Amino acid sequence: ETTRQPYDAHFNMDRHPRQQPAVRSVSIVGPFDPTGVGETPSRERIFSCRPPSEAADDEAEACATAIIAGLARRAYRRPVTVDDLDQLVSFYHRGYAAGGFETGIETALRALLASPEFLFRIERDPAGVAPGAPYRVSDLELASRLSFFLWSSVPDDELLDMAAARRLSDPAVLRAQVRRMLADPRAETLTTNFASQWLHLRNLDAVRPDARLFPDFDDNLRQSFRRETELLFQSVLEEDRSVVDLLTAEYTFVNERVARHYGFPGVYGDHFRRVDLPAGSPRAGLLGHGSILTVTSYATRTSPVLRGKWILENLLGTPPPAPPANVPPLDETRSNTRIVSMRERMEAHRQNPQCAVCHRIMDPAGLSMENFDAIGRWRDVEGGAAIDAAGNLPGGEDFDGVAGLREAVLDRPEVFVGTVAEKLLTYALGRGLDHADAPALRAITRAAAADDYRLSSLILGIVESTPFQMRRSQS
Repeated sequence: ETTRQPYDAHFNMDRHPRQQPAVRSVSIVGPFDPTGVGETPSRERIFSCRPPSEAADDEAEACATAIIAGLARRAYRRPVTVDDLDQLVSFYHRGYAAGGFETGIETALRALLASPEFLFRIERDPAGVAPGAPYRVSDLELASRLSFFLWSSVPDDELLDMAAARRLSDPAVLRAQVRRMLADPRAETLTTNFASQWLHLRNLDAVRPDARLFPDFDDNLRQSFRRETELLFQSVLEEDRSVVDLLTAEYTFVNERVARHYGFPGVYGDHFRRVDLPAGSPRAGLLGHGSILTVTSYATRTSPVLRGKWILENLLGTPPPAPPANVPPLDETRSNTRIVSMRERMEAHRQNPQCAVCHRIMDPAGLSMENFDAIGRWRDVEGGAAIDAAGNLPGGEDFDGVAGLREAVLDRPEVFVGTVAEKLLTYALGRGLDHADAPALRAITRAAAADDYRLSSLILGIVESTPFQMRRSQS
């Protein structure tokens, strides 16, 4: 593979300081098949049977009913009732009369996809449950909770069969299904959805570093940053490692673009590969990832506030309160000619009594990451002066730099793991947690400690927890 050169944003920068090449539009045509619609994999899955062209109407309807019943079972995530089937088959009849068998199936499928039974996860209170009383959800409802948690999709046939037979109530069967689902490629949605939400990777698309200050940053690097972090999380998931490895991993995943940005030699090509980090590398774990460092910065500079807030909220589970109204922005310019360091500028905010309480908590953690600039490059000097990366965490001892920050967080691993468990449980339930969930959260974290805080242990603990398996009557 040859070395690919990045776009030179310095070219013509004076006339067009913010313009970079971009694809205006893409048009795809063909392939053209004069014989009709091709047999794509999705069509093969839908048309489990196909009546002969000379088949009678009732023979075609029998095939259509079988197709619709199979699709409805997956879409509704439960056995299909006679009323369900009658309604959908009536739509098939309309389409069949207008354009034949395939049009009939298409019409029924449109009705199925517009049904509330497909669009919403409906959990119905069982008969005889008092209003406000807690009860265990049915096996079919548990199957839906499980599949949307681990796969962000509907249950497959095996999980539905287990639920229909009421076997998910057996803890051993449930655990076996969780392990099967985690080994399935569809579990990658835990990376692309959960990790992206927890770590704020989704916000990367909204970050626009100033091209005049950071001409090397482009969308290629942005997407590569995101993929590096996703691959680290995916490796912890697939290899069933401890979630603590997310902070301590002495390896990362890079392509040529990221490697050049980090200063790693000998990496060529667009594909990502796992590389071992040298001992003492500041890139170890999430705290050294360009994605995290960029998403917690502003367009023109780093932000100890955003970085400190991210650490408190996503690693320690102690988000600071919202800032008071009408707080003036940080002054980027000073009347004197002396270059002011970021630490000195942040000190100005702490002089304001309204700001001091929160900034004394957030700023020290964020300032410990000042050796990384706004796009995650390592630096030892800012404005001609050596960077002071001293910091501390609330209630903890002082430390220096990102390595000290990492050690300080891991002095109490149960706090970090408890935060991961909290984020996972929130994601699994699709709602914010309240005080009633606290005992379950503590139990999940304690149980995972006995298994080296493996990610699978946290997931199993969540699936077996009271908040995941129970519901309060809404009647």
